Amino acid sequence: MGYRILCLSITAATGLAAPAMAELKYDNSSGGSITLYGQLSPSYVWADDGDETTGKLVDNDSSNSRVGLRLTQPFEAGTLGFNVESALGFRYSDGISQIDDADSWHWDRERIRKVDFSFENVRWGKVYAGQGSMSTDGITESDFNNNGMTTYVSVPDTNGGFLFRRKDGTLSDISIGDAASSLDGGRRARIRYDTPVFSGFTVSIAAGQEVLSYTNDDNYYDATVRYKTEYQGFKVSGGVGYSVRDRDDVPDYKDRIGSLAVLHEASGISAAIAYGSRKDDGRYWYGKLGYDVDIWDIGMTSFAVDYYDGSDFVSDGSDTKIYGIGINQKIDRYNAELYFGYRNVEFDEVAQNYQDIDTYIMGTRWKF
Repeated sequence: MGYRILCLSITAATGLAAPAMAELKYDNSSGGSITLYGQLSPSYVWADDGDETTGKLVDNDSSNSRVGLRLTQPFEAGTLGFNVESALGFRYSDGISQIDDADSWHWDRERIRKVDFSFENVRWGKVYAGQGSMSTDGITESDFNNNGMTTYVSVPDTNGGFLFRRKDGTLSDISIGDAASSLDGGRRARIRYDTPVFSGFTVSIAAGQEVLSYTNDDNYYDATVRYKTEYQGFKVSGGVGYSVRDRDDVPDYKDRIGSLAVLHEASGISAAIAYGSRKDDGRYWYGKLGYDVDIWDIGMTSFAVDYYDGSDFVSDGSDTKIYGIGINQKIDRYNAELYFGYRNVEFDEVAQNYQDIDTYIMGTRWKF
């Protein structure tokens, strides 16, 4: 426990030692701009698999450490954009396990997040080309609560590599990430089109290919409908999507996914739900309740509880249940936040039972 406390102190100090910074932005005389941005997300993750406890200092993959450059320039009847962004290469929280021996730092081309060109016209919409978000990226993540570093639909981001232990004490090769997925879209080399907003609705379509992975060159296609509105003190945000992953020599993945979130602004109480299903494979539903409140002058304090219920992801009849809590404290002066989260993960198959895994994460995020 003393080592964990030391690691928390290190991660907190990483965020709080740096002073608040002015925006790193340059505006040119023709209305364009160049912005340098980034963040650090060190955290400590540990898990009790029923027989032993494993913990490591990691980069929180819910929102990993990164650096990026964003350019915008008015052109003709619209705006040209370019965005390049990369993760810094620290060991991700979703990959550690009881047998993990990954390096604490490693950078390769798979850490590139965006090399993305765009053109936006208010009347006709926005077109993207390059490495960046498919249209379903984030479609399951509608959420107004500020506990995204610990408590949101993509459970494996903070603990996905930990392996389940059988009731007899032997370690299996099934991880939390195998048993729980949000089926959310990702980033690919793609062409994407977003319509303008019509009465709160936006339609998006995209087609792309995985070009950064050393083991995957599959083709991807997806489409979404998103909706946002505000009404009598409430905010509403949500969307639905359909995606296809075209795979060689094996059945394609075909996913139906979506989410909805509601915030009561006066009270700070919010709720979010998400659902996903893969044809002839797994499915899940997810629910979350959040509460954001200004307890101290330093910044907003956020609380959340969530629940994930999945089935058939590993084998027919397999069952996954996950309960979680999270707390996040913003520190506005330093553009930073501190957080702590806990999850209990239950997983069983028809012919095999496994011990629960209790996972914990604590850390900080500092943005510039």
